[in-house]
Amino acid sequence: MDIITDSETTYIMFSQPDYQQHLARPYRKALLNALLIITFFSGLLFAWINFGRNNPVVAIAELVMATYSMILLFIIRDTQRLEFWAMAYLLPFFTIMMVAMASPRSTLNIFIWIFLIPIVAHLLVGRIKGLGLTLLYIGIATGIFFWRFGNDPAVMQPVILSNIGVLTLCLIAFSHVYEITREKTEQRLSQQAHTDPLTQLPNRAHLQSRFDLERLRHQRQGNPLSLVLLDLDFFKRINDTHGHAAGDKVLQYFANLMRTAVRQTDLIARLGGEEFCLLLPDTNADQAFLVAEKIRHRLARAAVDIEGAPVTLTVSGGIAQLGADGDSLDVLTRNADDKLYQAKATGRDRIER
Repeated sequence: MDIITDSETTYIMFSQPDYQQHLARPYRKALLNALLIITFFSGLLFAWINFGRNNPVVAIAELVMATYSMILLFIIRDTQRLEFWAMAYLLPFFTIMMVAMASPRSTLNIFIWIFLIPIVAHLLVGRIKGLGLTLLYIGIATGIFFWRFGNDPAVMQPVILSNIGVLTLCLIAFSHVYEITREKTEQRLSQQAHTDPLTQLPNRAHLQSRFDLERLRHQRQGNPLSLVLLDLDFFKRINDTHGHAAGDKVLQYFANLMRTAVRQTDLIARLGGEEFCLLLPDTNADQAFLVAEKIRHRLARAAVDIEGAPVTLTVSGGIAQLGADGDSLDVLTRNADDKLYQAKATGRDRIER
């Protein structure tokens, strides 16, 4: 059986694109709100300017974009599809920018807007899609630039072209590197916030996040989901007799033992003290009992070395199944906890279901 550590499981979860989008959503929504407001007022301003310069095509396009921005501003207030609406904003925004650049009545100054493309694209839709949009539209803008000014010696000076090219490349590189750094920083901070520092197991916060995902999968597919609470018996005696350092060693030992007894798809979490939780997807209560029993027997047969002496440990547990014993993590935990205390009250070293 392939074994994957819980710290690796936590990292994999936080590295997933869906989770990255979730982390970035608050600041991207705030940025999109600001851009939509700016686009509305700037669209009105530039439409007025272009009507005055007898450039109706660009003026009408800017009025359309201003109106569209106001509509999007109301749509994104409660949306769960922020990335979709961000793309729905960027594609017409950049396209109208290209139309303005291609207009014979637009001046050379219009091309300074290309410097906005890499920044906005990366901030709103991330490094991969942002880079794709950037290369696409800057490529189009470059073609328009040479089409309009390729025969103008005053514009086609090496120093001018070099400055524009280097500045554009710098903005693309800075935007892309910033987005990569932001993603890695958020991954690291989220992993730290969801990991127990002693055992390197996921903590209660991570358990809740994983449970929410598994419950959605259960609702879609109808697969069983079970939760097991495990509590080391007489753990306080170890702390009182041998000290907290020995207690920490026992907790780490038990965490490693559980890792070897579960599948890659299972989650082990430390809830606090000597209490641990198993979240077992695609597993009913009877199957969960077998997993818990395997852990209990392995622990009882082994021994941990404490100050040169082997110490045998036992564990008690309780099991709850999604649906039969509740539909939320709190209710399932409470029901499993009741069964755990029943196991403690009837002699310990046993699993109740």
